[in-house]
Amino acid sequence: MSAKKRGQSASQKAIAILLTLQITLIGVSAENLLQQGDSPIEVLMWMINQLIPVLKQADSLREKQKK
Repeated sequence: MSAKKRGQSASQKAIAILLTLQITLIGVSAENLLQQGDSPIEVLMWMINQLIPVLKQADSLREKQKK
C-alpha cells in the first residue's frame, strides 16, 4: 500500500469518526431538548435539520472515494 493510500485511508477514518461524533452529539442535544419540555415533533424536525448537512458531507466523501 502506498503512503498516499495510507494517508487517505487514515484521513477517511478520522472523518468518519468525526461524523459519527457529530451525529452522537446531535442525539444528546435532542435528548436535552426533550428533557427541557420541547415537543417530540419539534425535536425530530430540529434533528433532521441538523443531520441533513452531516449526511450531505458523508455522501460527498463517498462520492470522492468512488473516483
